[in-house]
Amino acid sequence: MSELKFSKDHEWIRMEGGVATVGITDHAQNALGDVVFVDLPEPGRIVTAGEAVAVVESVKAASDVYAPISGKVVEVNSALIDDPAKINVEPTGEGWFFKIELDGELPDDLLDADAYAAYVDTLA
Repeated sequence: MSELKFSKDHEWIRMEGGVATVGITDHAQNALGDVVFVDLPEPGRIVTAGEAVAVVESVKAASDVYAPISGKVVEVNSALIDDPAKINVEPTGEGWFFKIELDGELPDDLLDADAYAAYVDTLA
């Protein structure tokens, strides 16, 4: 399995070739609580790093999901429409949101697991 990278907006990416699978972190799903709805982007949509591209709603709140990289959405996890709780159960596995074909280089501000954990600790 490829190494995960993290954004300070609490998304993770897993690069496989030139395509990144994107989801929200365990920290984010814990903060949201039970996820009840997701609004996913349309495949083919061109996105820019930092752009809000999806919405996740929980019993507590609604939150935007941001593109951690720039590129084209090539696939969405339509299983989340019928079973959004996958996000709570397996946020870095079956609870992924969408895949983006990378346009250019990975942003310099993505964090490795240790740096992300240290960042989350500063939020407490």
